[in-house]
Amino acid sequence: MDERAYTPDEVAQIFQISKHTVYELIKRGELHAFKIGNKMRIEHAELERYKESRKAPAKKSIDAPHVTSMPTAPIRLSGSHDFLVEHFAKQAGNALNLPIQPSFIGSLEGLMMLYRGQCDIAAIHLLDPASQEYNLPFIHQLFVYENIAVIRFAARQQGFIVAKGNPKSILDFTDLTRKDVQFINRQKGAGTRFLLDSKLSAYGIHPNKINGYGQEEWNHLSAASYINRGMADVTFGIQSAASHLGLDFVPIAQEKFDLVFRFTTENKQNLLALIQYLQSASFKESLTDLEGYSIQDLGKVIYQTSQTEELV
Repeated sequence: MDERAYTPDEVAQIFQISKHTVYELIKRGELHAFKIGNKMRIEHAELERYKESRKAPAKKSIDAPHVTSMPTAPIRLSGSHDFLVEHFAKQAGNALNLPIQPSFIGSLEGLMMLYRGQCDIAAIHLLDPASQEYNLPFIHQLFVYENIAVIRFAARQQGFIVAKGNPKSILDFTDLTRKDVQFINRQKGAGTRFLLDSKLSAYGIHPNKINGYGQEEWNHLSAASYINRGMADVTFGIQSAASHLGLDFVPIAQEKFDLVFRFTTENKQNLLALIQYLQSASFKESLTDLEGYSIQDLGKVIYQTSQTEELV
């Protein structure tokens, strides 16, 4: 999960091809990439796999020279950025020989892409302020006739990510309003932003009282890196991001993180295989870096429409 990820420009330089060709390879599913915000990235392991595939000569059929095998359509996963989701996409893709294209654009945007039929799976952790329930209130409002299933992925610790030793003694939301505290926020539509705003409202804190509330980053690691570089004092995020950078963490809440699968005629078999893999002992055993996570309900079916066949 800690491998380097390359930009399309860097991949073009490595293979001595144009950036346009790199995007064409990604579009055709020959090179698997993922998005963080609006930026495309390709993992080192994927570059090595592609290098090996270029070495292997294509086998031609003498009996049927004009028949070509159609590549499997990639499964599009959009939504919230999470280290375990990255791990799931990689492990499941390898185990099932199924290309999975993650796009980490935030919970709300991911769910809306699923609603519009622009992806197959949404990764979400959206807190409904009225009911204080995660995810299902949004699901019930959007998906009335669609064929979907909501699978519990993990529970995650959210809280304040601060420098080692917590030098500014940031312990609760009122500390964010101090003049000597610089904050870095997540983008609108992120599940973490939903939770933060809900907490600020409960405390009666207006965002204009917080230095840096309007400064946004697109994933947990990018926001936490501001603390690591001394450019901010605190961000609100998941414990695993703090652990990745050797920062301290002040726990505030445990949230529910779910995967929402939308079935179509074209993707149904692949999605069922992914759910089966998600529920397998082999996937659970592959999860080793679990600080800040609880996987007690991993693979549990939280909700499914009546059109969806029984998954458990």
